[in-house]
Amino acid sequence: MTMTLGLNKGASVTASNYWSFYQRGQRLADRGQFEEALAYYDQALMVRSDDYWAWYGRGNALQSLGRYEEAIASFDEALTCRPEDYWAWYNRGAVALEELDDFEEALRSFDRAVEIRPEDYWGWYRRGDALRHLQRYEEAKASYDRALACRPDDYWAYHRQGDIWRHQGNYREAIACYQQALELDAGAFWAWYRQGDSWRYMQDYGEALFCYERSTELDPEDDYAWYNGACAAARLGMAELAIDYLDKAIDLNGRNRSLAQTDEDFATIRDFPGFQKLVFCV
Repeated sequence: MTMTLGLNKGASVTASNYWSFYQRGQRLADRGQFEEALAYYDQALMVRSDDYWAWYGRGNALQSLGRYEEAIASFDEALTCRPEDYWAWYNRGAVALEELDDFEEALRSFDRAVEIRPEDYWGWYRRGDALRHLQRYEEAKASYDRALACRPDDYWAYHRQGDIWRHQGNYREAIACYQQALELDAGAFWAWYRQGDSWRYMQDYGEALFCYERSTELDPEDDYAWYNGACAAARLGMAELAIDYLDKAIDLNGRNRSLAQTDEDFATIRDFPGFQKLVFCV
């Protein structure tokens, strides 16, 4: 791709200026002055249009400015200079994955990254993320396995495998993954919460309630944890606790009142005066 570079008018551009332009761009980027850094990378590239480092720095600056398509184009130019560069492939994939939701393009980038560095955790982990978003779940789990081979104590790779098993309806495997994640980070809200969901889908409401209780301790402002805890408590016939949890959920988000009006989880306590007063205001 041919790039259009934005030079300062009147700038003196000679071969001897390249290093000065590039270094000034780097210093400005390090200070978070990305627009100014971009101008100096452009000037450096007017001297050396085939310079990997200036294209790579330019791509990072554009990424920081939220100009994501241009960032990918700059990383592409860097890769014409160094086709086997891990970091340009990795950053290109990260932009496609996290900012553009272009999961196919992200996968293509991470495939190249892990070819270059097959022992790198991040390449395999992000590749798993791209495959997960593409619903290529078996490949995603295999990619997370490779990430765990590089970093066996990684919380997120276990968590994401749990998410995949849960989406596939294999709740026991999901729970096993979430429990492995919690062995690494016992204070992780999402692992407790998603484990609660998995127990609830299996209709083991006692285990679900325990997980939701832990979730509310870790994040008292999350209305979903309070609401789902109320559902589990109601299924267990624990009317007072269910109403207490539901009260907190409604206080955090009023939409939970209308959800509770028709939610079958509350069928056994629907006629309780406390539920009627809280949900139907009668």
